[in-house]
Amino acid sequence: MTDSAEYTPPKVWTWDKANGGQFANINRPIAGPTHDKVLPVGRHPLQLYSLATPNGQKVTILLEELLAAGHTGAEYDAWLIKIGDGDQFGSGFVEVNPNSKIPALLDRSGPEPIRVFESGAILLYLADKFGAFLPKAIPARTEALNWLFWQMGSAPYLGGGLGHFYAYAPVKIEYAINRFAMETKRQLDVLDRRLAEAEYLAGDEYSIADIAVFPWYGGLVKGWLYGAGEFLSVSEYKNVLRWADAIFARPAVKRGRIVNRAFGDPAEQLHERHDASDFDTKTQDKLAAAS
Repeated sequence: MTDSAEYTPPKVWTWDKANGGQFANINRPIAGPTHDKVLPVGRHPLQLYSLATPNGQKVTILLEELLAAGHTGAEYDAWLIKIGDGDQFGSGFVEVNPNSKIPALLDRSGPEPIRVFESGAILLYLADKFGAFLPKAIPARTEALNWLFWQMGSAPYLGGGLGHFYAYAPVKIEYAINRFAMETKRQLDVLDRRLAEAEYLAGDEYSIADIAVFPWYGGLVKGWLYGAGEFLSVSEYKNVLRWADAIFARPAVKRGRIVNRAFGDPAEQLHERHDASDFDTKTQDKLAAAS
């Protein structure tokens, strides 16, 4: 791996797995399964296959919010997909998400199972299915969708851009870090200006737009992502911080953040979730104490 200033691209690119850095074992230039593996299925209609990355947290937060709001049909089984082990390349997972990315949802409540992949699509599907967390009035609904799709388009600059080059790349490339730091700060400013004029992204109503944006940009200003808070001077974004604190105070958000988490504080790791009681009995600290 060389600094970009010393690199001249070849006429035809070829894959060199040795240059993959921290994620070399799971990155490849082709799609499709690498092995046969049937996905587990639990007793609830909604089957989620995920990991508690920011994209995974979006869906578990919404599911917990739906349950807290009384939508009993949102009960779900959440199965841990260990992306570092390549679980996302199993044949069963690829059938649900041909893009081999978490999260992936299978809704078995109808006559035929419905697969839903891409976190934004899952949020929209669930919001429409249960008629919740998406405004009914067209102007507010459209504003919520504006910010939902803003997040889907913007977060790759934060995750695959800043996060990769600042935290994970095998060498520190000044140009790449500066490029994505600039864009991330611009995005934070976009959010800060919006949240200076509205309580939530769609206006007065908490919605899937906030649920989508919070794990990424809320996590960044709360200090959970990449250890980049001081580097990006996140304390400057007072409105984003106010909004992030308000969302984090919601009990359903606290629960949703730890589902399918397999890293960090054992008290905040619930590898699988099959019942509401699992939060009280099956986090990793409690399992360790009982063993």
